[in-house]
Amino acid sequence: MLAIAAAVVFGIAFLLDLLNADIGIGLTALIALGLCLLALHQAGIGTASVGNGGWRRGRVRR
Repeated sequence: MLAIAAAVVFGIAFLLDLLNADIGIGLTALIALGLCLLALHQAGIGTASVGNGGWRRGRVRR
């Protein structure tokens, strides 16, 4: 989910750069936000799904 949000932020930053638009926040800030979202995704934050009850659980061998 965070990777998708990062892709959206990068896409917005790219379009604003192409159009030379100014929305009050700098292009560098949008790129930093996208990189933070990608770092959180790589760290495993926000990857648990509701369908399997949260974090993955391994089998216990006896």
